[in-house]
Amino acid sequence: MITLLPIIFSILKMTEFILGNFANGFIALVNSDQILMALSISRTGLLWLMLINWHATVLTPVLYSLEVRMIVRIAWAVSNHFSMWLAASLSIFYLLKIANFSSCIFLYLKWRVKSVLLGILLGTSVFLVSYLAVLCIDENTQTNEYEGKITWKTKLRHTVYLSDMTLFMLINFVPFVMSLTCFLLLIISLWKHLRKMQLNDKGSQDPSTKVHQRAMQTVVSFLFLLSCYFLTLVISVWNSNRLQNEWLLMLCQALGMLHPSSHSFILIWGNKKLRQALKNVRKIVCRFYCLNLQSFGW
Repeated sequence: MITLLPIIFSILKMTEFILGNFANGFIALVNSDQILMALSISRTGLLWLMLINWHATVLTPVLYSLEVRMIVRIAWAVSNHFSMWLAASLSIFYLLKIANFSSCIFLYLKWRVKSVLLGILLGTSVFLVSYLAVLCIDENTQTNEYEGKITWKTKLRHTVYLSDMTLFMLINFVPFVMSLTCFLLLIISLWKHLRKMQLNDKGSQDPSTKVHQRAMQTVVSFLFLLSCYFLTLVISVWNSNRLQNEWLLMLCQALGMLHPSSHSFILIWGNKKLRQALKNVRKIVCRFYCLNLQSFGW
């Protein structure tokens, strides 16, 4: 059983990795939207880093030196940051483009949606730079502890740990709150739209209603997957510092990859152009497969 669990988790991890790379690569190649393209690229990098971290910590932990761990942590922090905030920006984009509110502030933001999204991404880069600085200090203090320099740096280690957790929460929890707010505002906008349709004696399945529902389904799926991903991150950090349970860590790493891989398929399903492009690719593959079977006389 001890040797079977890593094999099972490795198969699950590789399946998520292959499917996630396919979905994100498909979005990056077919889609022309800058947010979706950047999100798919950051998700692809995140998937590769998750696989490298899995291989280093589970399969070959002997080769996982402090230098390699620092490089992986920094690269993961960058890709995870952009994955989180680009997904939250996508939720804000859906809200500003689809929802209808008469507030002057909302109309101003709706008119300058590109500037709003750019400001969010540039503003949150402060979190990223601060988090990278804390990571570097954290790795240096750990190295000094291993070398035997344990005096005032033990207190510094605790301070750095608290700073690390605070920035970790800001980078991962704030996008969740923003996406949740967008979802609630989309519900309010849809409710107002349905009331207006009822007063005008029109059906409830007009194009605007369908667009609202599609956007809400995309955002709520992101919220669910992000909740699972955030939970696995918290458990992994808590486990590495307190419990140090190897099997719990492997489970969290395997489930954590569901977020960057599964959400990409949901984005394809929620985008009409991407959905149609995927159908065309499927038709081409099926036709090519049938031609090959006919050539072999099957």
